[in-house]
Amino acid sequence: MASLATWLRTFGVDAKRGISAIAGIGRYLRGRRDFRANLGDDFVWGRSLPMLDEWHEACGSLGAYFLQDQRVACWIYQENPRRHVDVGSRLDGFIGHLSVFREVEVIDIRPPPAAVHHVTFHQLNLMESLPAEWIHCTDSLSCLHTIEHFGLGRYGDPIDVNGHRKGLEQLKRMVAPGGRLYLSTPIGPQRVEFNAHRVFAAATLAGWFAEGWEIERFVVIDDDNRIHEPGAWRGPELERHFGCRTGLGIVVARKCEETPVRAVAETPDAR
Repeated sequence: MASLATWLRTFGVDAKRGISAIAGIGRYLRGRRDFRANLGDDFVWGRSLPMLDEWHEACGSLGAYFLQDQRVACWIYQENPRRHVDVGSRLDGFIGHLSVFREVEVIDIRPPPAAVHHVTFHQLNLMESLPAEWIHCTDSLSCLHTIEHFGLGRYGDPIDVNGHRKGLEQLKRMVAPGGRLYLSTPIGPQRVEFNAHRVFAAATLAGWFAEGWEIERFVVIDDDNRIHEPGAWRGPELERHFGCRTGLGIVVARKCEETPVRAVAETPDAR
């Protein structure tokens, strides 16, 4: 059962932020009084928009999404693929990074909010049969923080307990032989936190590319948003999820030449 704090956030109530805002009322009122007393006639006094909880915050957020988006965008910039297709990654993060320096095609189950420069949208459900034109269609494909949502219904997709398996099989079919798949997902003790996401065992993530693929990079962003690039990622730490409870695993996998894609099967003991 979800905690009270989770239910409050679901309905837009952030208790921690509320407490911080209450503590900041006095400082706000003093600053407002002093500023208005010294305001000249070159500005009209407009409506007040109190910001009460940002005095002690850093100048921005460098969470797992930012670190992931920047790192993967840099790799794609260096590789400069012929065509890059993305499935479901953040439009206001990763896709924004890519669209600065190249054209990118975006597939999502949801319609786009608006036209975006250098971005071409395609609405498609990858849990369904893949249209012929998307098979072996690209030498570069990304799917960041997305596969864990397939089949949970969160984004209007149909409920399907095997949604992630179906989606992953389609992703692998999209990549041409010799092409790369950039895939990220939460890692830790394997579980479903309905209907937000799944968390996969690190060994499950690695096992998805055991046949017909070569893992070129395995990067971990741990629970404290520290980046690790373990050279010996196949060791014991893989079974311990690199110490993560809800970390992030990023895999760059290259599809072997002329190797048929098999149905996706999860590692049975990856828990």
